[in-house]
Amino acid sequence: MTRQSGPARRTPLNRDRVLRAAVALADRSGNEGFSMRSLAHELSVVPMALYKHVANKEQLLDGMVDVIVGEIGPPVGDADWKSAIRHRILSARRVLLRHPWASRVIESRTSPTPGVLDYLNSIIGVFRAGGLSADLTHHAMHALGGRVWGFTQELFPAPPVPAPADAHPQAPAAMLGEMATRYPHIVEIVLARQHDSGSVVGQGCDDQFEFEFALDLLLDGFERLHRQGWTSAERC
Repeated sequence: MTRQSGPARRTPLNRDRVLRAAVALADRSGNEGFSMRSLAHELSVVPMALYKHVANKEQLLDGMVDVIVGEIGPPVGDADWKSAIRHRILSARRVLLRHPWASRVIESRTSPTPGVLDYLNSIIGVFRAGGLSADLTHHAMHALGGRVWGFTQELFPAPPVPAPADAHPQAPAAMLGEMATRYPHIVEIVLARQHDSGSVVGQGCDDQFEFEFALDLLLDGFERLHRQGWTSAERC
C-alpha cells in the first residue's frame, strides 16, 4: 500500500532566519513600513514567535544592522593604508546603497552593535598598521564621521516640489531669479555642475563623485599630517 506523505515540513525559525527576513522586508517596504507584525506575516508565524529570538524591535534592528555590516567587504591585506581605507569605505557605501533604510537605523542606535564595533575596530586597525599615531587616528575617525559608513548628510535641501502642470511656464525661472538675487553664491555653485538627480542616497549633491571627492581629500590630508608627524598637542 502506498503511504501518503504528510504536510510539508516547515523550515524551523531561528535568529538568523528572522534577521535576514527582516532585512529583506525592510528593503521592500522601508523602515517606516516595517513592524514586528509585518515581519511575522512575512514568515507565516504569529508575532509572539518572533520574541523567542529577539526581545523587542530595538534588538531586532540591532541584529539587522549587524547583518548589513556583515555584507561589507573584508579589509584588503596587501594594500597601502590609504587604498585599504578607501576600498573598505566604498564597499560600505555599496552595501548601504543596496539597503537605503539602513543608514538611518545605524544612526539611531544608542549603543554600537558587535558588528559595528568590529567594523570600526578594523578601520582604526588599518590606520594604525599604516603607521598613523593613535592621536591622529582618533581625529581622522572624527573627521570621517558618518562617511566611514559610505554616506553623508546632504548639505542642501532636496529640490523644491515641481510646479503644478497649470503653473505659468516662466515660474521656475522667476523663482531661480529671486534665489540668485538673494543667495547668489549658493545658486552659483548649484548651477556649476549637473548633479545626480537619481542619487540612491537622496536627491542632491551626494552622488558617487561628490562622495569620493571628499573622501580622497580627507585621506590625502591624513597622509600629509602623518608625514609631518602632526600631534593634537601642537594645537593646544
